[in-house]
Formats: sequence, structure tokens, C-alpha cells
Amino acid sequence: MLPFSTTRLLGRGKTLLCDPFKRICVNMSSSSASGKRLRVLIDMDGVLADFEGGFLKKYRARYPDEPYITLEDRRGFWVSKQYGQLKSDLCEKAISIWRSKDFFIDLEPLPGGVEAVKEMAKMDDTDVFICTSPIKYYKHCPYEKYAWVEKHLGHDFLDQVILTRDKTLISGDILIDDKPDILGVEPKPTWEHILFTACHNKHVSLSPSQKRLMSWSDDWKAMLDSKRQ
Repeated sequence: MLPFSTTRLLGRGKTLLCDPFKRICVNMSSSSASGKRLRVLIDMDGVLADFEGGFLKKYRARYPDEPYITLEDRRGFWVSKQYGQLKSDLCEKAISIWRSKDFFIDLEPLPGGVEAVKEMAKMDDTDVFICTSPIKYYKHCPYEKYAWVEKHLGHDFLDQVILTRDKTLISGDILIDDKPDILGVEPKPTWEHILFTACHNKHVSLSPSQKRLMSWSDDWKAMLDSKRQ
């Protein structure tokens, strides 16, 4: 185990940790005396940041002579898979876009998302975390995800960022995510998955028990309240 320095706050029983990742662990383990705090996990790409629009814009700029898929015709979570079906060599060309420097930091916020997260974070008995999966090509992605959060949500929100390749391992009450099927080593995650509508999942049929958030102009507060009750 790596050593780390801590400072005890007298009279408060809390520990200040120099490592931001350890501070996240402390934040996630905290709860109110009544045990009724709501922990909300929010995906980043496709929920807060316009991944699809950013991809299409940069793909067309880099490969102007190649065929492309309009947002209206997008189907399936994996962009590269659909492009590979369009033309075999387009799979790698699609992947090259989000591997490039400045891809993630340049993504525009989806309408209302940043405002909703800020409002949500101010609600009583509510803990909000950005729970996002970095790509395996890690040269630019992890840094740019943090930089995007700092740019749009502020420096203090960096303590609320969770980077993970397996979201089933993260404890929470609600996960708002645009990926229809979120699988991992934990077969029964603690959170309820609310599907955030994106161009690629509009035609996905949900079971009667599943919920869908159409956009950030939808009544997300009611969804939180129903889970809290």
C-alpha cells in the first residue's frame, strides 16, 4: 500500500487527503445520519458532452471524401462498428477521431446538462458524481475529461469525477447513462439505470420497469424524488 499523508481536523472527525482519488473515496462513503442521502452518478459522453455531434464534425473535417452517417441514421452504441459496416476501413478511421488530441476537451455541452448538474449538486441530501469511462488509448482522454469538467463545472467539481472502465463496481442510487446495456463484473449493481436519450438509442425498446430521460429539459427532479421516496 502506498503511504499518504493525512491531516486530522480537530473536532470534526474527518480526514483531509492529499490525493484527489482518495478524497473521492471519502465523499462516496459519506452519508447523512438518517441514511437518506441520494447518490447520483452521471455519465459524461452523450449525457453531458455532445460526443456524437463532436465526432461527426471532426470526422467530416478529417475525411471529407469518405461516406458518413448522419445523426438521424445513427444506430447502436458503438460508432466505430456502424462505420465499419458502412465501409471496412472506416472503423479505424472513426476510432482515430476520438483518439486524437483535443477531441474530448472540445466537445460542446449538451443543452441543459451543465445547469442540471449544478442545480442537482445544490439539492439537500444529494451527492452527484460524474462517472465516465475513459478510452483505453489513454494518451489524451483522461486529462481532457478532467479538463472538460473543470472548464464547464468548475475546479471544485474535480473531486466528484470517477473514471472507471466498469461502472457496475461503483455504488450509487441512480446512474444516468446513454448506453443501453451496462455490464461488468457485478451482476446486480446498486444503482438504477436511467437511459439518457441519444441519437443512437432512440429506437431501443425498454422494459416497463426501465426509465428514460428524454433530455435535460425532461423532469429529472421527479425521477430523483421517486427514487428518494
